[in-house]
Amino acid sequence: MQTVYAGRCDEMDAITVSKSFEYNIGKLNELGVLQVALLPRFVEEGMQMLEEGKKKFRPTEEDRNPSLRLGENEFIRRMEDNFELKKHREAWCGCWDTHSDLVREAFSDFRKLPEYIKYAHAEERSFDKDKEFAILLFRYLMNREALTAVVGERSLLWEDDYEQIAQYNFMMLKTLTEENFDEAMMWPVMYDKRVEKDEADMDFARQLLRDTMACREEAEELTKSHLQGWEFDRVSKMDILLINMAVAEFTGCPSIPEKVTVDEYIELSKEFSSERSKLFINGILDKLVIELRSKGRIKKAGRGLVENYDMK
Repeated sequence: MQTVYAGRCDEMDAITVSKSFEYNIGKLNELGVLQVALLPRFVEEGMQMLEEGKKKFRPTEEDRNPSLRLGENEFIRRMEDNFELKKHREAWCGCWDTHSDLVREAFSDFRKLPEYIKYAHAEERSFDKDKEFAILLFRYLMNREALTAVVGERSLLWEDDYEQIAQYNFMMLKTLTEENFDEAMMWPVMYDKRVEKDEADMDFARQLLRDTMACREEAEELTKSHLQGWEFDRVSKMDILLINMAVAEFTGCPSIPEKVTVDEYIELSKEFSSERSKLFINGILDKLVIELRSKGRIKKAGRGLVENYDMK
């Protein structure tokens, strides 16, 4: 959606739009690594701050004998040692080198929280406890506005992607166990060409992109024919794009039920378009399904699909 919208605004040709799409997908991997890389960087800066605290002119007892438990976190240590994540961090994570002050501020605030104090002084130690704390820390960092802003500066598209990628990373970190997490593990990213499912998903996305561009004129003419008391030029560009994508999915994705498509684009309209768009898009798509069916343009096949699905 972002790629097609940008392509229309900048009047890109199909080849340029496709290249832009591939580039933007690759940038999602960079965003994901930037997020998880905050964990080891946070620990590194935090441990350095604790060492500096010992050299204060008048150190407190806590300054002289700080808990080093965070620096010994086994889960984060394995992140630091993972070969692939190391390479990704070297390629993409230089921004944290120039914003160490923000990471330090985050550590200063975090170490005051009861969750940190409890962890730092707990006697029980295990990989699972370290993992639980690392995930709690990751959630804290992802909600730190100053750090989020640093990441957002690297790409305009990341403002919309940030939470989704953070949720992916959150779920991914939860899947790592003491048995499967080591230095040689293939680091999970949003899109990995080596993973069959990822490549299948990417092929689907490429096809939907091509279909959306190919049926643009048809989708716009269909939309015009069902407007009542409303000029096409006054319709939101985002609404037109979402309808265009829905038409491409109706006609080019035989395994996806029409209702699933309609619900999907209504949800997108809630996030990216106006407050009234969901009603407008729902009404137009309802009519388009009936017309496209009558013309034989919608052919659904697969388990659980009903040919005459009632859109009402």
